[in-house]
Amino acid sequence: MNYQLLTDKIIEEIKDKEKLPTLLIHSCCGPCSSYVLEYLSKYFSITILYFNPNIYPKSEYIKRLGEQKRVIEEIPFNNPVKLIEGEYDYDIYLDYIKGLEKEIEGGNRCFKCYRLRLEEAARYAKEKGYDYFTTTLSISPYKNAKILNEIGEELEEKYQVKYLYADFKKREGYKRSLELSKKYNLYRQHYCGCRFSLNQTGIDK
Repeated sequence: MNYQLLTDKIIEEIKDKEKLPTLLIHSCCGPCSSYVLEYLSKYFSITILYFNPNIYPKSEYIKRLGEQKRVIEEIPFNNPVKLIEGEYDYDIYLDYIKGLEKEIEGGNRCFKCYRLRLEEAARYAKEKGYDYFTTTLSISPYKNAKILNEIGEELEEKYQVKYLYADFKKREGYKRSLELSKKYNLYRQHYCGCRFSLNQTGIDK
């Protein structure tokens, strides 16, 4: 499935509307959101939901949140972008992935983590009446776009709010995020976020 073509189809349907449709984007970090916001702010009225209880330790969470704020404040987008900070409690993540602690990076533990964050976005989008929801996660070459979009499709059905299908790494989206990170001197983390990914990198040692 070419999810970029599905994005194109949705944009084609809404691009000439007099009023911009509202889009809630779950963001994993500032650098990943940079290109996504540059791309989508032409077509949507965007709110970023920064909900990442998987990030460890808390000091890292705070640092990444600061970079997310800086992206929104310093990079000029076609339309203003709002920010909502979700709840940060690492125990929420640990409880959710319980039993999968020993899974390999990029496996079932990560897929469960995708669902935790995407479901919060879908729930919030439904509660607040957004037209669409999506996530920045697919911009990473290390994230499984197929799984992400399958989860999004399931949550669209569950919450009855439209999911914006996407694979933001397409059309050199990831490369553009690197360019924006360099231009604005953004902090690009060296591990995904959780304690398990940190341990795997050996950075903590």
